[in-house]
Amino acid sequence: MNIDIEVSWKNLLKTEFEKPYFSSLINFVKQEYKEHTCYPKGKNIFKAFELTPFDQVKVVLLGQDPYHGAGQAMGLCFSVPNGIVYPPSLRNIIVELKNDTGIELKSGDLTPWAKQGVFLLNATLTVRAHQAGSHQKKGWETFTDSIIYKISEEKEHIVFILWGSYAHQKINLIDTRKHFIIKSVHPSPLSAHRGFFGSKPFTRTNEYLTSKKIEPIQW
Repeated sequence: MNIDIEVSWKNLLKTEFEKPYFSSLINFVKQEYKEHTCYPKGKNIFKAFELTPFDQVKVVLLGQDPYHGAGQAMGLCFSVPNGIVYPPSLRNIIVELKNDTGIELKSGDLTPWAKQGVFLLNATLTVRAHQAGSHQKKGWETFTDSIIYKISEEKEHIVFILWGSYAHQKINLIDTRKHFIIKSVHPSPLSAHRGFFGSKPFTRTNEYLTSKKIEPIQW
């Protein structure tokens, strides 16, 4: 199966693409995009991989589902295109970023982070419009779990940022002896005041990277 994905990821994941579950997943996704409005646009499903090649990954920030509203999803977790109103979780991320670092983002487009090695990975890479979770348990999670595991196995000194109980479940895929885990509650308005605000994920990420003589992220 010819998957249009950045070459370093294609080489890493070629055995995954050959597994039966992945073939079933792609057939499901193609049918969904044919019969329904789905997000992100087909060309952006693997956008995170395009912007952050495997050898450039420094940080893995894990989301769950793409945004399911019109114009929001762009293939990068938590990110929205320039000019789109910030979804609530992104708004809280931007608040914490300013409180943590003094940096005030002027756009919800997190492409500059991705280009510096922040791999903005959703556990599920597609969704049907206005139906949160509609493409869960179809195979995407198997695929993205394998990615998290491969990053953990083949690299060292990666910062894994895990927000919320869903992301916390991924710790069993990560070798915590050679990577750095940042955990907190999710930035959603339902939970942000219970430990996301004040958790300082951005400065903690850069302190760790600097301690390993890795170029920090310009948030």
